[in-house]
Amino acid sequence: MDEPELDSRRAIFGEIRATPGIHFRELLRRHEYAQGTIQYHLRWLEDEGLVESSDDGNFTRYYPAHSFEPGDKTTMNALRRKYSRRIIAQLASEDELSTATLSDRVGKSRSTVSWHLSRLHEEEIVEKERDGRTVLYSLRDRDRVMRLYATYQASLRDRLLDKVLDLWDVY
Repeated sequence: MDEPELDSRRAIFGEIRATPGIHFRELLRRHEYAQGTIQYHLRWLEDEGLVESSDDGNFTRYYPAHSFEPGDKTTMNALRRKYSRRIIAQLASEDELSTATLSDRVGKSRSTVSWHLSRLHEEEIVEKERDGRTVLYSLRDRDRVMRLYATYQASLRDRLLDKVLDLWDVY
């Protein structure tokens, strides 16, 4: 193997270690490698057992092998999605919130927030409870979310999330 090929593979693997849950297009944006080069190295890294992939429904996301439990990967996948991440941040700051409240805070329509909440519920990240005509949502495992956020905060890059979760740290 020549030196440039090894350097490329190391750079891609390093990016995956630094940004677990990164998807293919983001790797393309961050590196000047051709699409085929990244595909080749990802396949090689997976075949050698150094990297694992996780399909979140929209993207194939990449993780260092044996570094994440399945529930952690699911949570990281959600934290990598912009509006799911913002919804999670709001739920981390309070015990329970309705779709309407989340819609106001996230700045998206109720239908969009409802779609994300349904997905987060299917992924077992949030729980829902009916209170009369209102459905209230809460995080199923707040400790997991906070641990993953604290560990990978720098790679999530979302100032709104940082502000909300910083408020959580104050309490």
